[in-house]
Amino acid sequence: MDNEIILVEKSEGIGTITLNRPEVLNALSSLSYKKLDEAITDMESDPTVKAIIITGAGNRAFTAGADIHEMTRNAENDKPPPVDPKRAFYSWHVASCTKPTIGAINGLAYGGGAVLASSLDIRVGCQETKFRFLAAAYGRVNATWSLPMQIGWPAAKELLFTARVVEAQESLQLGLLNHLVDSKQLMAKSRELASLIASNDPRMVQGTKELITGNIGNSWHNHYEDEQEALKTKLLPTPVLEGFKPFIERKGRKP
Repeated sequence: MDNEIILVEKSEGIGTITLNRPEVLNALSSLSYKKLDEAITDMESDPTVKAIIITGAGNRAFTAGADIHEMTRNAENDKPPPVDPKRAFYSWHVASCTKPTIGAINGLAYGGGAVLASSLDIRVGCQETKFRFLAAAYGRVNATWSLPMQIGWPAAKELLFTARVVEAQESLQLGLLNHLVDSKQLMAKSRELASLIASNDPRMVQGTKELITGNIGNSWHNHYEDEQEALKTKLLPTPVLEGFKPFIERKGRKP
């Protein structure tokens, strides 16, 4: 339904989550965070979903970040509603989602929206895409754990210290975007990538993600050893005749 704050669609192995508050630049209210987390949890447990796309409704914003009007109302309230105890976990859940995530960044991604985008595995942008990591401007801290992993320490420090706007072309150069396309091609490119992911062995795709993210901070050799151990246990290779059958058939050779 179009009046839902989060829209969810599943088709052809791809789950699509749309942040649906375009009238407020898809600002993330407490309920938005909760619904986003529920949608991701559902897709993680659904074996038909192989990749997840997250985007924003409209053509102005991916998301402007946390709903500061809601935050202000709560701060002014003598009896504010209790803080969701899982709120801090939601951002981590996006980053650690067991399935590959793709951000179709259809407009500005500011504040918490930039944090959300930097937590995704792959990001596709368009000419309207802009990032701004605003925490320091508001007397807060965030993205210190996510942004450096995406673009490196020097660039991350600059963006977090200055809270400046990063336009689309610079975002591509920095690595905030994997691809920069025309806005009319944004979802098509995102679905193309998701379809490529969905066409592969989901056990190995998800296992690869787990090995990459699970070894952040480990030594290079420990990472190698973890991969070797995984290949002997939870990521046992697909038998040759099964795994290479489509390739052999496509090339017209007999096994």
